[in-house]
Amino acid sequence: MSAPRLVHVGNVIVDVVMAVPALPVAGSDVLATAAAITVGAGFNVMAAAHRQGMPVVHGGVHGTGAFGDRVRAQLAAEGIEVARPARPGPDTGFCVALVDATGERTFVTSRGAEATLDAADLAVLDVRPGDVVYVSGYSLLSPTAGPAVVAWLAALPDAAVVVVDPQPLVADVPRAVLDPVLARADWWTCNAAEATATTGAADPAAAAQLLAGLSTRAHVLVRTGADGCLLLERGGRLRPVPAYAVPAVDTNGAGDAHVGVFVAALASGASPYDSADRANAAAALATTRPGPATAPGRDELELFLADRARPPAPAVRRP
Repeated sequence: MSAPRLVHVGNVIVDVVMAVPALPVAGSDVLATAAAITVGAGFNVMAAAHRQGMPVVHGGVHGTGAFGDRVRAQLAAEGIEVARPARPGPDTGFCVALVDATGERTFVTSRGAEATLDAADLAVLDVRPGDVVYVSGYSLLSPTAGPAVVAWLAALPDAAVVVVDPQPLVADVPRAVLDPVLARADWWTCNAAEATATTGAADPAAAAQLLAGLSTRAHVLVRTGADGCLLLERGGRLRPVPAYAVPAVDTNGAGDAHVGVFVAALASGASPYDSADRANAAAALATTRPGPATAPGRDELELFLADRARPPAPAVRRP
């Protein structure tokens, strides 16, 4: 039997990353202290999983132009399979990421060919039982891609594992799209702000419980930044998974590293808790270096974990 693959149908775009002392106020200007142009968004998740040894297929759309060329070159360099040729016409989109002195990041995104995903694009993807399908909230925002993803997910083999990461604009996804996607999801993984935007609950523990109540199928993982994450398996109790303390340089891409490593660990047979612990360690390592695609490789992560005791789990505050 072939190893489970990550089939990623989210967006891959180009990131223009700039480090700034602080975000400029409206109407002002600020000089960047460093800058880089990299491939990001869904690439970060795929790279994180592939660096752990998981086969990865990019099933999204990529454009024709300089940014599309950069995307394909980076996917090839990482060893990620590309399911289709470039979309003729529009180029791939891009994102400006501003990283301030605290390591926090702010995004402004211009969409391109990746936002044109449709039913015909999804129909050519060969998803096998046991594969992990990753769905991004950015895809669900598109009036074409959103309904197409809903119909495609409903037709997948039941044994295909669907992981949904709603991303920061989840509040803008129509409920007619979001609700059936959540209903098919096996894992709903998001950060605390996204959990609040989806449920209205400010407390991450309460939000996790409400997310679990929106589905009869999905397990829930809520990333809580420097605290680690909250894990709620279907029918189980809410469990905090503590973070690993490191000197953070740049949080850009840490959530993507977390998701990719979590998925790869699950696919390898690790328990959800051990997978979340491993993902916390990978996210911690990712914050110690600048740039978005900074997930560690498998050997580096093993050395990091071997050198540290697992942090003790704190008591979760009941909502």
